[in-house]
Amino acid sequence: MHILVVRNNSNPQAIDASLLVATYLTSQGIASTVVDSSSLGNDQEREAIRRQLPDAIDLVIVLGGDGTVLHTVHLLHTRQVPLLPINFGRLGFLANADDAGLIPLIADALAGELAAEQRAMLSIQVVCEDERDPYDADCYDEDGGFAEEATCSLDEVSLPTIWGSWVCEDKFGVNSRGLAGIRHFFALNELALTRGSLGRIIELSLGISGTTVDHLRGDGLIVCTATGSTAYALSAGGPLVSPGFKGMVAVPLAPHTLQSRAIVTDSHDVIEITLSNADAFREATLFVDGEIVPFPQPLKKIYVQRADHPVTLLRVEGASFYERLSRDFFGDQCA
Repeated sequence: MHILVVRNNSNPQAIDASLLVATYLTSQGIASTVVDSSSLGNDQEREAIRRQLPDAIDLVIVLGGDGTVLHTVHLLHTRQVPLLPINFGRLGFLANADDAGLIPLIADALAGELAAEQRAMLSIQVVCEDERDPYDADCYDEDGGFAEEATCSLDEVSLPTIWGSWVCEDKFGVNSRGLAGIRHFFALNELALTRGSLGRIIELSLGISGTTVDHLRGDGLIVCTATGSTAYALSAGGPLVSPGFKGMVAVPLAPHTLQSRAIVTDSHDVIEITLSNADAFREATLFVDGEIVPFPQPLKKIYVQRADHPVTLLRVEGASFYERLSRDFFGDQCA
């Protein structure tokens, strides 16, 4: 058995806890690897850590808040390993409190006595300007190949296809953080499409499973999971959604209208976000779970659907989702 321990190394209590956990696991004859959350800030760093991990990991113990959980999910990528999050952060809505003690909680996890929650994730695919859209029938000729007019200037500017791997040298988002070099990625909380550095509103159309539902002008759009409904989408006025829900929620950001509303989709729906062709309304920035995603060309289209693989969180039997909502978000109002 091998256990991965991810700690928020900016928190002294989490560091002390990681040393205690490592000592306990060694006493039980269990191998472990400790990783600092600060080494998971961008995809290059995460890939370097992945190469050092063993092929088989049986459990991941996360010592931190919700941000450390998100970093860990991105580290694991598509690996199906249960996570035991223990709160050492400011907001621990995804994490367990260690009221009964840290070691007893880990012992319960090892004994299989904790409840396992399956949390849906988002699968996100991005098409930039002058790139081939694999879902657009107009991009293909009668033989199934790419039509001549659909190739645009890809070869001239040496850009990859949607499945390629473009890397912006020495730049991974803000302060060398964030994601880069990918067109298909995953999110536990949300994607946020927001206005760019010029501060102008952006214009987009929102489609769901082949039907254009709305045309939006505003600060952008959030697409979140049930897990993400208590994060950025909550601040934008979206609904609070029970974590067992497998669909998605689309929440407009400061729309310039009185009619726009959040939309809750079915678990099998595909959300299509199309950016306006007008230069004045097209500068947009994409964030995935709070991390900026730089691209070499303006964004053209984004496809979002439920990912094939969920995230498994181990939880202590106790307060229900609604009791935690009452405690963490409404506080004394319900006393």
